[in-house]
Amino acid sequence: MATAYKQLGQIKNAATTQELLYVVPASTETVVSSLIICNQSGTATSFRIAVLPGGGAVATTDYIYYDLPISGNDTFIATVGLTLATTDEIEVYATLATLSMSAYGTEIT
Repeated sequence: MATAYKQLGQIKNAATTQELLYVVPASTETVVSSLIICNQSGTATSFRIAVLPGGGAVATTDYIYYDLPISGNDTFIATVGLTLATTDEIEVYATLATLSMSAYGTEIT
């Protein structure tokens, strides 16, 4: 088994749009160690993060953060340890288009 420690995904969200941050590649398992949200504006906003087993449409049960507030010019860092299987997805949503969102972790093939 090969192990790769890496940045899994990075995005600067559009406002009020659910977007794909990361999808687990075929024949791969992933451990997401950190989720980092950076507000690049002085205006407070909020965000959502959902983990979708097997992909597909987001359901209310998929959210791990929902409308979590983030102050202006602030960074939110979560050390999580999410375990994901092939085709699982992380999707993100921002109320304003001022957030950059990153996921870091390990892919195991």
